[in-house]
Amino acid sequence: MAGTIKAVIVFVLSNYALSFFVIGLVVSAVAIARARKPVGTALVVEKLLAWHVFFAVGVAYFYNFVMHVFFGGMSAAFIGWADSPFQVEVGTASLGFAAVGFLAAFRSFDLRLAAILGPSIFSLGAAAGHIDQMVTAHNFAPGNAGVIFYTDILIPIFGLALLWCQRPRA
Repeated sequence: MAGTIKAVIVFVLSNYALSFFVIGLVVSAVAIARARKPVGTALVVEKLLAWHVFFAVGVAYFYNFVMHVFFGGMSAAFIGWADSPFQVEVGTASLGFAAVGFLAAFRSFDLRLAAILGPSIFSLGAAAGHIDQMVTAHNFAPGNAGVIFYTDILIPIFGLALLWCQRPRA
């Protein structure tokens, strides 16, 4: 039993992007369930977008900041790279994304657009880098070719789709 619990904790913490994405979905479902009836599409999109920005951007990028700045060697090894001063640069960029995510979660469409667009470009670029590393360096480390590769694609698409659904219509 202890081994299973350890494995779950390691999976959740190692795949934090997926974990915070799922937590955002769960919190959204609770918020939707607690909303006054009738629940329409606009409310569903609003709750999904707000909690997505809070968890999948704000919390996830704050976690990424902590891991790259304070546990850079461990993070680099998980990705299949050597530790370098670049870890701090990635961490501070992540802190910036987190700050905008926390500010934008319950605010305007334009601020949410900024909170999703920057990290989406970063994540999709990272996914391209993962592909390059898999093909050229045969780097199939869990932090390069595992769940993070798929979440680097899924999370931006999900966030951009939510923005599309909530876009202002002229």
